Amino acid sequence: ELKNGNFKEVNAIATDIDANEKKIIFHGKRADGIVKGMLQHSRSSSGTKEPTDINALADEYLRLAYHGFRAKDKSFNVTIKTDFDPGIGKINILPQDIGRVILNLITNAFYVVTKKKASLKGTGTDTSFEPLVVVKTKQVGDKITIGVQDNGFGIPKEIIDKIFQPFFTTKPTGEGTGLGLSMSYDIITQGHDGELKVETEQDAGTTFTIVLPVRK
Repeated sequence: ELKNGNFKEVNAIATDIDANEKKIIFHGKRADGIVKGMLQHSRSSSGTKEPTDINALADEYLRLAYHGFRAKDKSFNVTIKTDFDPGIGKINILPQDIGRVILNLITNAFYVVTKKKASLKGTGTDTSFEPLVVVKTKQVGDKITIGVQDNGFGIPKEIIDKIFQPFFTTKPTGEGTGLGLSMSYDIITQGHDGELKVETEQDAGTTFTIVLPVRK
């Protein structure tokens, strides 16, 4: 096209090449994230269960989630509340694996309350909405529970049964692989003989609860 003196077409082609290269980079990184997630999802943990302070673990990963989110979004602002049962002793778990689950649940909670705040901007109701995430622990008999509660959108009834399926996500392309909850579910149910429960109410919020057997 240059030989033909068609500079308008040259500019159009150059613009397309630039846009396509950016798409290749973007989707290449996304593919890389998905593959890494699949490897994490399929791997069998080689760690050894060890006596772990659940309250300290939850607090550590709450701080990690907060600072990680804050690093990506400097305007991030959320009210965080904790309600840790002081009577919980140490229980035998894989701390890194349970930490990953807690991190995933808290990061998801931060994400939904931030999105809800943004969606209300300019509607007149955004000033009355205060993003809130609550992390709590409790011992009931021979079970320990770790709860992560948000006041986000809630999960629609039509997708509630799909949320633990691999690759299912409601996040826009590039913002989630759909492996976090699936991986978390496997860690809790298969790796620790526990349960991962969800309670949700439309426009009011969602609570995920990890239930672990006490094995000291």
